[in-house]
Amino acid sequence: MDIQDIKNRFGIIGNSPLLNRAIDIARQVAPTDISVLITGESGSGKEVFSHIIHHLSARKHGAFIAVNCGAIPEGTIDSELFGHEKGSFTGAHEARKGYFEVVNGGTIFLDEVAELPLGTQARLLRVLETGEYLRVGSSKVQKTDVRVIAATNVDVYDAVKNGKFREDLYYRLNTVPLKIPALRERKEDIYLLFRKFISDFTNKYRSPSVQLDSEAQQMIVNYSWPGNVRQLKNIAEQIAVLEKDRNLTAQNILNYIPHENPQSNLPMRVNQDKKEDFSERDILYKVLFDMKRDMVELKKLVADIIQNGGNTAALSANPNLVKQLYGDVELVMPEVQQQAAPTITIHHPDQAPKSDFDIAHHTEEAEESLSLIEKESDLIKKALKKHKGKRKLAAQELGISERTLYRKIKELNLS
Repeated sequence: MDIQDIKNRFGIIGNSPLLNRAIDIARQVAPTDISVLITGESGSGKEVFSHIIHHLSARKHGAFIAVNCGAIPEGTIDSELFGHEKGSFTGAHEARKGYFEVVNGGTIFLDEVAELPLGTQARLLRVLETGEYLRVGSSKVQKTDVRVIAATNVDVYDAVKNGKFREDLYYRLNTVPLKIPALRERKEDIYLLFRKFISDFTNKYRSPSVQLDSEAQQMIVNYSWPGNVRQLKNIAEQIAVLEKDRNLTAQNILNYIPHENPQSNLPMRVNQDKKEDFSERDILYKVLFDMKRDMVELKKLVADIIQNGGNTAALSANPNLVKQLYGDVELVMPEVQQQAAPTITIHHPDQAPKSDFDIAHHTEEAEESLSLIEKESDLIKKALKKHKGKRKLAAQELGISERTLYRKIKELNLS
């Protein structure tokens, strides 16, 4: 059976190379018993491809069942898939067969397989590898011969990295990956699908036919269709039932897809409003590093002024540094005097330096500790002192949560 025959049999519309490639993969893998993982966005038609694989396989006369794993509560998913014994849990008034037992010899389609709990994933892996499983509440090993086709609309590899999906199960299911293209990736098929859906629904509801002008057609094609074929079909049905004007313009189409500008097919910035994820500790460290850098630069500038006998020519010689330290403040530089600058004496609480050399040397030695822990501790002490021990106000002053402040006080023994 060639690709066009498969399209005719399963009602697939479109000529996109990506769509044809997906059908070809499904056709080739169908005669085998290999597990298939179908990936694609919601509404792109993943279940249709599971039917293609089943009906072109040697199991086509066996049972086929589609299970939406995301729609079954976590507490009952094991019972649904593998069955349970009478009295195995509250409400189990009689023994029940699970899907793997009912579909023995056929195919089971596990949609949204990434939603399975980790415990159920382990059970599924055993079925895939050995064909064995246990009913809930039973110790008797059951055997089954079922082909598993799984599907998901999430990135399973990311789920594996985040610990939400078993890596061994991922590789066991992903023996043959089958990706269904999103509708926006097959633009050449969009208007063709829309015309088919409109024709079907106007015949079903016995309403007049619908025509689209060129701008409306372009709008349909350029829209991103986040809901894919399912969304396109729903909008076609709405138009067939609700639209009074049967000659549609772009404005008519906007009434049905108002949440997005369908005329724009320009690239979209990703995460354009996303802010950098800084923790409170990172913010505090950044502030401390900036303070340390400014203090060191300021000390260098002051040392230059002192070594030049108080001559402020050092300010003019370091314009970039002055701008960095003082921002937009405009500093008026006094004219450099030709005569000797007056002597500047700096008094230290313990001992005053005796000469300009001693002053510069003393300034360099007086550089404060660069320990981040001491800086952090000093800032917290000052904030608590300023607000008279009120930790809520101190936390607001420091830009951190009150809970973080309590933890810091305990870690630094400031209580």
